[in-house]
Amino acid sequence: MGREQWKKIWVGSAGNMVEWFDWFVYASFAVYFADSFFPKGNDTANLMNTMGIFAVGFFMRPVGGWLLGRVGDRKGRKAALTLTVTLMSASAVLIAVAPTYAVAGYGGVAVLLVARMLQGLSVGGEYAASATYLTEASAPGRRGFASSFQYVSMTAGQLLGLGLQIVLQRTLSEDALHNWAWRIPFIIGALGAGIVFYLRRNMLETEVYAQDDDAHNDPARGTIKALWAHRREAFLVIALTMGGTVAYYTYTTYLTKYLSGSAGMDKPTASMVSFCALFVFMCVQPLAGKLSDRIGRRPLLITFAVGSTFLTVPIMTLLQHAGSFWPALGLSLLALLVVTGYTSINACVKAELFPTGIRALGVALPYAIANALFGGTAEYVALWFKKGGLESGYYWYVAGCAAVSLIVYITMRETKTIDLNRVRRQEDAPTNIPGQATTIPSGGTSRR
Repeated sequence: MGREQWKKIWVGSAGNMVEWFDWFVYASFAVYFADSFFPKGNDTANLMNTMGIFAVGFFMRPVGGWLLGRVGDRKGRKAALTLTVTLMSASAVLIAVAPTYAVAGYGGVAVLLVARMLQGLSVGGEYAASATYLTEASAPGRRGFASSFQYVSMTAGQLLGLGLQIVLQRTLSEDALHNWAWRIPFIIGALGAGIVFYLRRNMLETEVYAQDDDAHNDPARGTIKALWAHRREAFLVIALTMGGTVAYYTYTTYLTKYLSGSAGMDKPTASMVSFCALFVFMCVQPLAGKLSDRIGRRPLLITFAVGSTFLTVPIMTLLQHAGSFWPALGLSLLALLVVTGYTSINACVKAELFPTGIRALGVALPYAIANALFGGTAEYVALWFKKGGLESGYYWYVAGCAAVSLIVYITMRETKTIDLNRVRRQEDAPTNIPGQATTIPSGGTSRR
């Protein structure tokens, strides 16, 4: 892969890393600031309240998916990517300065809620904009490899958050973390977003979008009406996302809290398990993406769904009794390797389903809806089962979601061979394109 291709991947994914750093540090540092915004009392109840606000961010993602997806289809991928990082920077600043319950009562909760709403708007558009950009800008036959860097950057953002958490845990007291140090990652996130804003202002538009005169001349592009014409693909995105997003958030954002709250590990050890497992997970994403360029997307998706359906309950049960670092790390790695079958390629699969003029919105809105219903509520559902004394019920819930997606993966068409330059109008949609190989033109970027 040439230097220019790597530059596209870097520009397309660097902002994604900062976006997801800001998104995930809320979840990873929630154990420290949960008591700051609510009256002292039940720790589990306060954590549930804080994660409830976390879930609100997910419910704003469909709105962000609609607004920013529309921007991406009408104004370009670059415009959408620049706007998303601006919103994320503003939300990070708000959380960093939010007053505690002792200072402003529930006023701090209101600030926290507004910030999470802004984050939801931002991430709702970020996923689709970066997925579309990486897919459209990739070289021939490398869409799976290039788009896998979306989850490389997402995981890198989370690793930076976890790494910062580990450093703070080892250098500051527990009281300092609870009182003020939890604000540090949000300050860093705001500064990082400012840097990425500059990078994205100078990025190039994709050639697939810039050269699509049909999309530019269509007044309906980026609208709900245009998306409704591709409702079959939209519902397919929701269904294929369902199992993947629940499994992903279970083994990433929820894992640290599960190990410390249910498996009895101390917080630093639980954080280190998550950090090491996520690092390996990040490294294998491009390998799986490259494999999909050779054998297709469906084999990897099916492998994920089968593994998640049948292994979730035993893995989560064994994790609860792991007891120490190495057994917990081994089980976490096994779970994340299974999830890789989904994460490494889901971005390009969804982008490959839609024509150019509706691609950003087509990925953004259905994906955001699926995440609001399943990904954003995963931790809350897990804590609800735990509070009800039936924690194992959550394991079956995750397995059930994966089973539903398995049915979709088995019945859906292969998307690896679709020519993005030909998929521009409704009559060119993937559902009407035969499964045999087609010529895939070079991807690229344009200054248009």
